Amino acid sequence: MVRPERRTVRDLRRGNRAVLLRTLYFEGPTSRHELSGLTGLSAASVSNVTGDLITDNVVVEAGLVESDGGRPRVLLRVNPEFGYAIGVDVGETHVRVELFDLDMNERAKAEYPLRPARHDVDLVVRHILAGIEAVLAAGDVDPARVLGVGIGVPGIVESGPESLIHAQTFGWDAVPLGTLLRAGTSLPLYIDNGAKTMGQAELWFGAGRGTRHTIVALIGSGAGASIITDGITYRGANSSAGEWGHTKIAVGGRPCRCGGRGCLEAYIGAESILERAGLSIEIPDEQAALADLVREGGPVIEETADYLGAGLANLINLFNPERIVIGGWAGLMLGQHHLTRIKRSAADNSLTQPYETASIVLGRLGPDAVALGAATLVVEDFLLAKAVSPEQRPAAV
Repeated sequence: MVRPERRTVRDLRRGNRAVLLRTLYFEGPTSRHELSGLTGLSAASVSNVTGDLITDNVVVEAGLVESDGGRPRVLLRVNPEFGYAIGVDVGETHVRVELFDLDMNERAKAEYPLRPARHDVDLVVRHILAGIEAVLAAGDVDPARVLGVGIGVPGIVESGPESLIHAQTFGWDAVPLGTLLRAGTSLPLYIDNGAKTMGQAELWFGAGRGTRHTIVALIGSGAGASIITDGITYRGANSSAGEWGHTKIAVGGRPCRCGGRGCLEAYIGAESILERAGLSIEIPDEQAALADLVREGGPVIEETADYLGAGLANLINLFNPERIVIGGWAGLMLGQHHLTRIKRSAADNSLTQPYETASIVLGRLGPDAVALGAATLVVEDFLLAKAVSPEQRPAAV
């Protein structure tokens, strides 16, 4: 029989610290009185813990607000300049590196192009490391003030010190990205699938905010999804959950970049759309070519919208989300011009009841959401780490 853990006063104080810090971060400037109501903590607990956070410079005062008949109340907020987070998007056509303060304001950005057919691991690592140096210089930020680097990559990410990446469309098989990057930087690294990082960004700051059961679909050259259940990203047995682009919609259908046939990605991914339209996938500017095609419309784009709607219907029938967010640069292009047709296809292919309780919307954070979401991996750890003692801080790569 497992004995229940005994909680000490120190444990309780750490828990209170975590609750208050997260509440302040997501609610914005808030008075101590409001914090007590939002968290259920006593006024004395709120006063003691916020006092500690102010002493540590994690929380700062942010003005006054009038109270009912009493003295004005002091507003508190997380100090946006306590530290910085770097977010990296390793995409099909670029490596994008961005520097953020704790308000998630972009302070600097660096971008390096990639040829769609060439994703050499050493080249990607060089771009990431160069980008880190570039944004720190442009933002005039001391590396000691950087809380970490979050990196969104395609494929399956194995947790552990090596951060092994399995990305068939990149030709990556068990690539130890964490180990390779660690040779060039001492900053803490947080590596995850790009669709999952984008999902967290939309959940925290974008079209998923305020929901608990949401799916964020990322559609670019390929396709993936972040499945959020009860406010938590669902990962599955080995973190491969969300490979929505490789669900089958046609037995023996079009060949996919993963080596299979009939995958959804082979019908809605940007490369496949251009190929079906008779355009070379070696086009230097894939995004511009797809934008022209989407604006013009026609049979290929209409068919793509229908396939996308059917793919979303599968998610609705399987997971019963309250909201589906369409994101990624290709997804946003398609949604901006053909959302009505996409929704109609989703309705035609869904069970009536779960479709009627789900909304389908476009992402609010734009095509840079993967890098922003990668930076939230750092902030998430910051919110937890500042609630516990340094020796208990979760280990980054």
